[in-house]
Amino acid sequence: MAPSNTRTVFLTGASSGIGLETAKLLTAQGFDVWGTSRDPARLPKLPRFHGVPMDLAQPDSVRRGFAAASQAAGAFDVLINNAGAAAFGPLETMPLETVHEQFQLLVEAPVELIRLVLPRMRERGRGMIVNVTSLAAQFPIPFMVPYSAAKSALSVFTTGLRVELSNTSIRVVEIRPGDINTSFHDRTKRVEAMRKPEEERRMKSAWETQLRNMAAAPRPDRVAQAILRVVTIPSPPPVVVVGGVFQARLAPLGARLLPLRVQEFVLRKYYRL
Repeated sequence: MAPSNTRTVFLTGASSGIGLETAKLLTAQGFDVWGTSRDPARLPKLPRFHGVPMDLAQPDSVRRGFAAASQAAGAFDVLINNAGAAAFGPLETMPLETVHEQFQLLVEAPVELIRLVLPRMRERGRGMIVNVTSLAAQFPIPFMVPYSAAKSALSVFTTGLRVELSNTSIRVVEIRPGDINTSFHDRTKRVEAMRKPEEERRMKSAWETQLRNMAAAPRPDRVAQAILRVVTIPSPPPVVVVGGVFQARLAPLGARLLPLRVQEFVLRKYYRL
């Protein structure tokens, strides 16, 4: 059972994938979860679960939704920034508004929620912030450069915030999943290619590599279990990598030991580029 000082949770992206599994697991463990979705009809019907309409791409929606949830909950012990979506295509043909959307969804909205939740956490002298990033923060995915860059930015925000709050009892944790078998790839926005045969081949190769990897990847409940562990132990690690053996163990080791040129060579081979 969860400790008494970590009972109320604000969770983004609760209608599918990692967020849905997290909502199920936390409510089953006695947490009260306020979970967001752009489409409230897609949110689960669970005991202790409270749906929050919120479009993370719209700053006003973020503030309104959080204010309403805070009024109902009183205060939040845990903030979990989980929601995410990606765009796939060559950076040179990707509309600038699509790049902006990626950073709004994956960086600016989580940062705004952190700014909104922190004052009450400071007042109460406790709290936890969990940011769900991606292994793409370390190993950028070709043709998903804005997504990878935004996840990297959120990772750096998490590290910096943890240092900034090191004189408080507020804990800041990064959950860094590798490939996880969800519908995430199905919902990825495709951007028009350059209509050059070689670039079409490279894009197709990168896309199919991701499809194969996700089909063989762990289920999202593994990430939910990792989130449950960090919110219920006294001293969680700063970063938790979740995924298969290669992505969770070998890839982070390679990032520490291999020169950047070698890492990029491995990435090209991995995606058959």
